[in-house]
Amino acid sequence: MRNETARHDITVVGGGLAGVCAAIAAARLGRTVALINNRPVLGGNSSSEVRVWVCGATGHGKNHHAREGGIMGELLVENQFRNPDGNPYYWDTVVLDAVRAEPNLTLYLNTDVREVEAEGPDDMRRITAVTGWTMGSERRIRFESKVFLDCTGDGLIGHLAGAHHRIGREAHAEYGEPWAPGAADDITLGSTLLFYTKDAGRPVKYVPPNFAKDISKTSIPQRRIIKAGDNGCAYWWIEFGGELDTVHDNEEIRDELWAVIYGIWDHIKNSGGFDAETMTLEWVGSVPGKREYRRFLGDYVLHQGDILGQSEFADRVAFGGWSIDLHPPQGVYAAEDGAKQRYTDGIYHIPYRSLYSVNTSNLLFAGRNISASHVAFGSTRVMATCATIGQAAGTAAALCAEQGLTPRALDVPSLQRTLLREDASVIGLTCDDSADLAPRARVTASSTLACIAVETPDEPWQLTADAGIVLPVDPQLTGIELLLDAEHDTEVVIELYDPVLGQNYVPRRLVATATVPVPAGSHQWVKTGLEWSPATPRNAFVLVRANEALALHTADRPTPGVLCFTRIPLRPQDEAPQPLREWTDAGLLRRTFCLRTGETSAFAPTRAVDGYLRPYAGPHQWVSEPSVSGAWLELAWPEPVTLHRIEVIADDDVNEDLINLHHHRTPFDTLPTLLRDYRIEARGPDGSWHTLSRTKDNRRRRTSHPLAEEVTTDALRVVVEATNGAASAHIVAVRAYAQE
Repeated sequence: MRNETARHDITVVGGGLAGVCAAIAAARLGRTVALINNRPVLGGNSSSEVRVWVCGATGHGKNHHAREGGIMGELLVENQFRNPDGNPYYWDTVVLDAVRAEPNLTLYLNTDVREVEAEGPDDMRRITAVTGWTMGSERRIRFESKVFLDCTGDGLIGHLAGAHHRIGREAHAEYGEPWAPGAADDITLGSTLLFYTKDAGRPVKYVPPNFAKDISKTSIPQRRIIKAGDNGCAYWWIEFGGELDTVHDNEEIRDELWAVIYGIWDHIKNSGGFDAETMTLEWVGSVPGKREYRRFLGDYVLHQGDILGQSEFADRVAFGGWSIDLHPPQGVYAAEDGAKQRYTDGIYHIPYRSLYSVNTSNLLFAGRNISASHVAFGSTRVMATCATIGQAAGTAAALCAEQGLTPRALDVPSLQRTLLREDASVIGLTCDDSADLAPRARVTASSTLACIAVETPDEPWQLTADAGIVLPVDPQLTGIELLLDAEHDTEVVIELYDPVLGQNYVPRRLVATATVPVPAGSHQWVKTGLEWSPATPRNAFVLVRANEALALHTADRPTPGVLCFTRIPLRPQDEAPQPLREWTDAGLLRRTFCLRTGETSAFAPTRAVDGYLRPYAGPHQWVSEPSVSGAWLELAWPEPVTLHRIEVIADDDVNEDLINLHHHRTPFDTLPTLLRDYRIEARGPDGSWHTLSRTKDNRRRRTSHPLAEEVTTDALRVVVEATNGAASAHIVAVRAYAQE
């Protein structure tokens, strides 16, 4: 056995996606970081050991322009390129490569932290060191740091340090949560094991083990959906342990889940009710995927009202959008549905005060253990949300270590500016970066998408249900025309709504209505007469009322800034109102209703320097006319500037719902809106343009271009030679920096 001491600025314990993103974020800001994981692979519940889908704010496509940015966004985009078929082992390598790419980050796998040294009274604890044992290497390592992050999920580090926490459900009276029970209890969400199957191409028999559950004697066949070809998270409902202690009873929970899985497979193979003669088990999990255990107490406890009300915290540093998703404590044996869900109208904010301990001065946390009520945790617990929280907490830790501050003393605007500079998403805030010279320039372009005109129809869309269209209004909407078929003389009823919040894409406040006659005929352009001049640029939600005598037309391509929906009824078990459930893009994803609007400034060149890094009350990006090769965006300064580094942030289409495993197959490996080939040019004193950098086969959103030598110029151009498939060039931001 070997005793060692490791000293780093920051120690992150827990190598799930929250810990990974926290460690990478801190390392990129120049701090030395130890990332400790008690398993041989990174990724936590998303890893090949557990194989849970990485869900997040998109809610499997229900939320729009909601996919996570920052480091989590990088992982998803890279995985889409390397691993479009969702191989769990390939996903492991994507995460591992991202960690190993950081020179300031030291990774300790198979290292289980069991000891924590902390000092001070109960109301002011401070961690001085943690000690872990590296399995297989017989190394006992003591980690000393200024700041510690508990990203363990179960909250073991904070617990051993004396950080205040709770387990179970709060009473309704504590936060006034409608979904909270009348009395507090220790009920949690249970744990899950998953399994994979494959078709062997020949008959395969199955003899169940003696411990397999006879599920015919349970409610499982009646209450749950079982299909021979389903895999992995299709069986998310194989859950158990909500009435037990999900940590101390982990072995008992695992054994019960194994019994259920092998019993379900016996039911599929041997009951005679399934076409499964050639099917066999390929993989069965052995590490239960835990959902819930300790939740720490911070200076603020996020609760149900904050999520459903989309509270606009001044200290917001991350966001979520998954439904409040709570499961019955009996899990797989419950008589009711496997999940109770409630969606808000769009993505919501997560405050910084929920990411640090109320009583342990140098402890931050990220993941499912943040300061949130049980009900709010029902939404924040999903992994992509945990990852964005991780980047925020890791960034805060880096600033604290650099400035010698406790997390509570950290200047929040400075934290938000740093997150935005690092391309993390803080919804509704602009990147106010004083070092960036780009906003001081006059911005022009070779061309701009100046109006929305979708005029080439692909197929009709019968108006058997209400239809919805979201489009940008900047600075005003001077009319909208729709391409319609009418079986007989009739009229179309159209309503214009303000979604109110910049991150929402559902109808909230009625602005105007119109009823327009439509004569019998096909392919008619119908002017609606709807106009709107909001005080600031907004999105408009145009609602076209159902009329079975009418059909819209769709075009088989997406249109920048436009989303299209159809309305479906809520299920009997759904609470109303839930417009996010009602308005779906099923059948309309990457398609657009044929329409025409007046001129818009939504895609103007200046949008590339307005500080917004993702859609918010508009697209916030420059988009060229549909002709890519040679399209350029130019920054010109009144006086020459000296440049050391250029950043280009391309459009990674955060409306596209990417997934790390096999939930669905996205039809392209690289997002079409990303720039593929481009060059950066500077203008010389004689007016000629000189190439500073050339990029080929790009597949990433954010690219930094350090210059070999400083360049003094009065103008800079990004010249787009090709995209990855989009008809127009899209640029979210260009940044220009002097020596840093």
